[in-house]
Amino acid sequence: MKITEHIEKANGKTLFSFEIIPPKKGNNIQDLYNNIDPLMEFNPPFIDVTTSREEYVYINKGNGLLDRKITRMRPGTVGICAAIKHKYNVDTVPHVLCGGFTKEETEYVLVDCHYLGIDNVMALRGDAMSHQKYFEPNKDGNHYATDLVKQINDLNSGKYLHNVIESTNKADFCIGVAGYPEKHLEAPSLQTDLKRLKEKVDAGADYVVTQMFFDNKKYFEFVDAAKKAGINVPIIPGIKPIAVKRHLQLLPQVFRIDLPENLISEVERCKTNKDVRQVGIEWAIQQSKELLAAGVPVLHYYSMGKSDNIHQIASTIF
Repeated sequence: MKITEHIEKANGKTLFSFEIIPPKKGNNIQDLYNNIDPLMEFNPPFIDVTTSREEYVYINKGNGLLDRKITRMRPGTVGICAAIKHKYNVDTVPHVLCGGFTKEETEYVLVDCHYLGIDNVMALRGDAMSHQKYFEPNKDGNHYATDLVKQINDLNSGKYLHNVIESTNKADFCIGVAGYPEKHLEAPSLQTDLKRLKEKVDAGADYVVTQMFFDNKKYFEFVDAAKKAGINVPIIPGIKPIAVKRHLQLLPQVFRIDLPENLISEVERCKTNKDVRQVGIEWAIQQSKELLAAGVPVLHYYSMGKSDNIHQIASTIF
């Protein structure tokens, strides 16, 4: 079922969902299942699975020489989506990136999703590689998320890259895109960023999931500004609980977001990361309660590995 259909079917009730990352290659998927299992009691209608782009590794050849190779440390997004869908009977949302993929490779991923009965995809530009200052698109890939949305929407119409395929069973993906309440780190202004989001929606995006934020006021202002800009699709808030003290520096640096002074003070008073994790849980509970009272369509949590804190939050909210 499409994400938009889940939202319509809920008749105004706020749904619960979460996002996971694939295990690093060489690891067993059972650890992933162990983190998903406790969250299934909250009946998530869908689970997002991230995609990692390629990265360089350096192999020592001896004599002081290094051989640079390209690898993907967390492959298998589509396979994991299929496994979760089969094991838990829940819809899954694979993330599809511009960065690191040609248009042909993207088409193959989408065809595999269609074969497997996956109805939803999240279309993202992706980040720059670790050695790049700015994002550099693949020569034969999509440059922007808008381009990727157009490719997915073309496939929904039976238009493949090199031909048109007449079929009574063509793809019909529900397309999600990212939104940034505090603007994308590369956007010159929030208004410019909203224009880019409107372009993605006009190209065929069906819903928006926001980047993490820690001040609900920024989400509410973003939703209002988006509506004024003509963006009328569901905007799902993304929530990430603070888990370690290092997040005070890491999250603003990586995502260009602000942390509320009250949250910073609470975390700085913590003596251990266990204390920090509890502060993060309590802050996310208060965020969730306010968002729930406002009638958001879904509360979407970034679990990113461990689910115990998400379970504590959901136990209070749902």
